[in-house]
Amino acid sequence: MAGQQFQYDDSGNTFFYFLTSFVGLIVIPATYYLWPRDQNAEQLRLKSLRKVHGRCLWYRLRLMKAQQSIIPTLKKAALLFGWAVFLLLAYKVSKLDREYQEYNPYEVLGLDQGASVSEIKKQYRLLSLKFHPDKGGDEDLFMRIAKAHSALTNDESRQNWETYGNPDGPRATSFGIALPAWIVDSKNSMLVLLVYGLAFMVILPVVVGTWWYRSIRYSGDQILINTTQLFMHFMYKTPNMNMKRLSMVLTAAFEFDPRSNKEATIRPTDNIQVPQLIRELGNINVKKKEPPFCYPYSLKARVLVMAHLARMEVSDDIEEDQRFVVRKSPALLQEMVNVGCQLTMMANSRGGFHAPRLVSIENCMKLTQMIVQGLQESKSPLLQLPHFEEEHLRYCVSKKYKVRSLQDLVSLKDSDRRSMLRFLGEEKYDEVMAVLASFPSITMDTKLQVLDDEDSNNITAGSIVTVTVTLTRKRMAEVFEKEQNVTPCLVVGEEASTEDAATQGDVSKTKAKVWQNKTKAAKKTKQSKKKKLTKKKPLPLPAAKAKQANGSASGSEVVAVAKEDEEDGSDKGSESEEGEGNKDSPSERDEESDKQSDTEQDEIAGDDEEEWEALQQSIQRRERALLETKSKVTHPVYSLYYPEEKHEWWWLYIADRKDQTLVSMPYHVCTLKDTEEVELKFPAPSKTGNFQYSVILRSDSYLGLDQIRPLKLEVHEAKAVLCCNCAVL
Repeated sequence: MAGQQFQYDDSGNTFFYFLTSFVGLIVIPATYYLWPRDQNAEQLRLKSLRKVHGRCLWYRLRLMKAQQSIIPTLKKAALLFGWAVFLLLAYKVSKLDREYQEYNPYEVLGLDQGASVSEIKKQYRLLSLKFHPDKGGDEDLFMRIAKAHSALTNDESRQNWETYGNPDGPRATSFGIALPAWIVDSKNSMLVLLVYGLAFMVILPVVVGTWWYRSIRYSGDQILINTTQLFMHFMYKTPNMNMKRLSMVLTAAFEFDPRSNKEATIRPTDNIQVPQLIRELGNINVKKKEPPFCYPYSLKARVLVMAHLARMEVSDDIEEDQRFVVRKSPALLQEMVNVGCQLTMMANSRGGFHAPRLVSIENCMKLTQMIVQGLQESKSPLLQLPHFEEEHLRYCVSKKYKVRSLQDLVSLKDSDRRSMLRFLGEEKYDEVMAVLASFPSITMDTKLQVLDDEDSNNITAGSIVTVTVTLTRKRMAEVFEKEQNVTPCLVVGEEASTEDAATQGDVSKTKAKVWQNKTKAAKKTKQSKKKKLTKKKPLPLPAAKAKQANGSASGSEVVAVAKEDEEDGSDKGSESEEGEGNKDSPSERDEESDKQSDTEQDEIAGDDEEEWEALQQSIQRRERALLETKSKVTHPVYSLYYPEEKHEWWWLYIADRKDQTLVSMPYHVCTLKDTEEVELKFPAPSKTGNFQYSVILRSDSYLGLDQIRPLKLEVHEAKAVLCCNCAVL
């Protein structure tokens, strides 16, 4: 049996195969993930947003970054260099001679396949005269010619060549190792061992340890664990947290401490500029000695946040620090909301401490809106629009217009709106309306049910209630379009009413009365029909005989029904007479009752099928939602002072505003582009009765666009379930 041989690459040819494969494994994925995306597409996107977001801080910073950044150029240069090395190695490999090729003696002798023995000997003599070493020929070449001649003329050699592909018979299998031979040379053993030890015993453990140490310091939302513990401590300590206390807790986060986060900085000029801002702002609580609020990093972050909310200009030295603090704040406030929800769940399940009040969690949401828009809590939502200043608000809140919110501004007629905003020029007015048209208008539909129950509309004590909320996002521009379509119709109606007021005033009044009477009559007919249906139930045989025996009683009932029908009108009177005629025959009455019971059963079966289909559709939607990953890129937020592009996100939850408690945990809606369906689940109260809750939708970006919808809950007593033993007894 043939042996095996392992050979290192002395010539270095095989090493190029290994090197080409290694470089290709790095360059190809790196190009896919690191190649800069189409800059033209980003420029076109920014150009499309310019009309609305051109004045926003994040938009101007994005344009400056796109013009000044050389990182895409460096990435392209590095990747192109990698591809050049890869192609050079591939070209080198393609030029290498094949060492392992099939041995063919006919090719060595320069003969065609299947040449005769005489031709082989003749060719051998000619080549010998030419390449014999005694004649000055190549010795190696002559040895190959002699071997080929022997393989074709010697019977044993020819058989070996035809069987094993080699005239000498089977040979050892050779495996080439794509490493140069000097690596395993005894002279270089210490150097190779040193490189291996440095790579696998020093560099690799340091890299893995550094990554692990950094990763364990952060939560899944990239928030420091110490910051989460800090928030939990103060929310547990202060369940009812006002806005001032909340801002102090927010700015005490360890993300702003240079010892915990290298992005945070403490500058030598802070000792001059921060006290100056404190004097301009006032009421910063500098004298508070409670740690960590008294630490320099916390005080600086608090001052920068307050200056941002007051829309104060700061020096260039600390402007970058202010942008860093403002950029980090929404994610930290979202973490505070999560911490408040966790404490609420712990308090509901374990007890022993007070859960954070609803006002504390809602203040976190309000502060997020304020930071994104750069507005204080007491300021008007109209200041989110461009060119609006404090002195302009007096035109809006006057007795003539009474505009205090964005919705009030949208609901105005275009002529009144232009008259109110006359302090703006034509261009500024168009810009304000373009920005207002881009704001979101959300419609919220709610559906209350108990899933996986026989009667999904019956809420029993302790059952799991599911509130399905369908959110539909539209632009304010669509609200403008609806007003423009509706307003002319209203004007035409007003003109017609004024023209006909003198001649047909009385007639319209009488018509209105007749219309009211018709509706009342329709209601009476419906009530009479219901009474008939209830009175036409089949009676048992003994009772029917008793009724026939006592004819006066049955006759009085028929007369009473006939009187009620006569009051409804002549048509109803004829129907009552037919009913009297039908009542004279018990068989016909039984047939009608059977038909009625059949129709009721069909309706019940149809309702059951509809409920089953709705349940299956909801299950399929939930399965698709679990498998489908939606993008969190929704719609860019219009924010004049926020330093980073932000997208519209929302909080959706159910609360008991009377008791100031959360009923369902807030769901962070991050994928609302056009329509989104959200299921909120919570346990029904353990007591029966009527309960009044609220479904609340809050924006994390805009002020004044929150919505609150009432949710009435009628809880019934749960049905008693009999066990098997009780049933047997």
